[in-house]
Amino acid sequence: MINAKGYAAHSKTDALQPWEFERREVGADDVLIDILYCGICHSDIHQVRSEWGPAIYPIVPGHEIVGRITAVGANVSKFKVGELAGIGCMVNSCQHCDSCDHGQEQFCDNKQTVWTYNSRDKDGSVTYGGYSNKIVCDQHFVLHVSDKLDLKGVAPLLCAGITTYSPLRKWKVGKGHKVGVLGLGGLGHMAVKFAVSFGAEVTMLSTSPSKEADAKRLGAHKFVLTKDPEQVKSLDRYFDFIIDTVSAPHDYNRYLQMLKTDGVQICVGLPPEPLSIAGNSLMRGNRVLTASSIGGIPETQEMLDYCAEHNITSDIELIDIKDVNTAYERVLKSDVKYRFVIDLATL
Repeated sequence: MINAKGYAAHSKTDALQPWEFERREVGADDVLIDILYCGICHSDIHQVRSEWGPAIYPIVPGHEIVGRITAVGANVSKFKVGELAGIGCMVNSCQHCDSCDHGQEQFCDNKQTVWTYNSRDKDGSVTYGGYSNKIVCDQHFVLHVSDKLDLKGVAPLLCAGITTYSPLRKWKVGKGHKVGVLGLGGLGHMAVKFAVSFGAEVTMLSTSPSKEADAKRLGAHKFVLTKDPEQVKSLDRYFDFIIDTVSAPHDYNRYLQMLKTDGVQICVGLPPEPLSIAGNSLMRGNRVLTASSIGGIPETQEMLDYCAEHNITSDIELIDIKDVNTAYERVLKSDVKYRFVIDLATL
């Protein structure tokens, strides 16, 4: 076994604190990565606090991982020692069902998707995430990372990046389209960057007037304060697409009215309550309400390559790992622009 150290919570009410544990030895198909940076996703907080069901404690969060390869197994052909690499939300699946064969490992038909932390691998062992100094992963779930980009800003691409890139690509968003981005946070700021890069006209939809300057800086062409009824009314049947990044309860019918005929509202946030949708909100205009969950391994690699080519990274605030609990509280207050990233050199 490989000795490792990180930060873990030991119950749903515990703060994260230093913890030493073991990783498996590097198998024939495995890659060992020394972790350099790891992003903090809001889902880390949900899972640490057992808000999405009972967590497996101790829990080491983190699924926005970038680092440098220090060892590879005998069968590894895709990676070499010394290369930069990343790991996102998954570290295994059955790898042979229809979904896996089509690059949708997150939807493994055999229900064998293994998440990067708070999950059980095929051998029954518990997975531990990126708030740690090293990780062992099957080569299929390891991603190439370019040295052209600031590595700190690459880490959140492994979740926030692919979560917004994937639906924009699926729906072929591009030049001539009008896109609304609902919510300016970790997901929303990446949605703006990608939609603008793809050639769409982008409008930021926000409840906070203070977000306007940042939205414009990120590339948004327009800003609409959703608390202002007149501004909202001006958007009736305006958008081809809305990327909805909000995880708090909100009125979906209100935003569906902003869609043109055949318009699409794509949910990438995860509200805690069941959605309430009026049938007419969809039927008057053949509108579509859909959702998207991260992305498969091939598409995540495509996204990283696109970002390297177009110089796209996340806007981040780098923190020492000792400040992770404070960072959690700030995330809950939306006090971050727009992703915390842990410098694992401080571990």
